[in-house]
Amino acid sequence: MTSPRSGFRPCIDLHDGIVKQIVGGSLSESDSSTLKTNFVSSDSPSHYARLYKENNLIGGHVIKLGPGNDDAAKEALAAWPGGLQLGGGINDKNALEWLHHGAEKIIVTSFLFPSSRFSLERLKNLSLLVGKDRLVVDVSCRRKDDRWYVAMNKWQDLTDMEVNQESLDLLSQYCSEFLVHAADVEGLCQGIDEEMVKKLGEWVRIPTTYAGGAKDISDLDLVNRLSNGKVDLTYGSALDIFGGTLVKFSDLVARSIQ
Repeated sequence: MTSPRSGFRPCIDLHDGIVKQIVGGSLSESDSSTLKTNFVSSDSPSHYARLYKENNLIGGHVIKLGPGNDDAAKEALAAWPGGLQLGGGINDKNALEWLHHGAEKIIVTSFLFPSSRFSLERLKNLSLLVGKDRLVVDVSCRRKDDRWYVAMNKWQDLTDMEVNQESLDLLSQYCSEFLVHAADVEGLCQGIDEEMVKKLGEWVRIPTTYAGGAKDISDLDLVNRLSNGKVDLTYGSALDIFGGTLVKFSDLVARSIQ
C-alpha cells in the first residue's frame, strides 16, 4: 500500500463577482475600508475553472466572499460541472441548489455556528440533506492563546469550537472532507502555519486541504513531511496566475502529475 502524498488543490476566490486574492484577516462584514487586496483578475471565473479542468486538478474550491458572487460562481461551476467544490453562504436552504448548479461538494462554516455557537443538529441535518459524501466542513480558524478556534463571518468572529482531535473526530462523522484556512496568515505569502499543519496531520482522518501563507514550491514538500501526506495544500497570492511572482502554476501542475 502506497503512503499518502500531499497534493496541490486549486482555488477560485470571488469578491464582488470578480476573481481576487485578498488578505484573509482583512475581510469585514461592516467596514469595507479594512479590505486588503493582493490581486484583481481581468480573467473570468470560467477561465480559471477551465484551466484547472484542462490540467485535471481535482478537488479545487470556489469561495464566495460576501454577496454579489452568485453569477460568477455559477459561471465557474458551469465550466467544469462536478469538478469544483463551492463555499460561501451555504445553508440548508441553498445547498441542494448549488449541487444542482454543478458543485462537486458544498462547503459550510457559518451556518453551523448560529450566534457563534456550534450546532450539531444543523450539521446532522445538512449531512442528511446533501449526503455526507457531498459535504465539506470549513474549519478555518484563528489563533487564540496558543490554540485554534473556528472563525466565521469572513473569519472575523471566533466561535466556541476549538480545532483539536475531539472536534475534528466529531465533525468527520458527518462530512467527507475538511477545508482549513489559516486566517491569520492567509494572503500574506510569509509562510504556512507549520504547527497547525503538523497538528492536522496528527488529527485528521478524512481528506483535508490547508490554505494560508504558501510562498514557495517547496512548501508542498514541507506540508507533505509535516502532515505525513495527509494534508493537501492550496496556493493563492504567491501564484503567477494570481499576479504572484513566487510560484509558477506550471510547476505545480508538473508536480501533480509526477
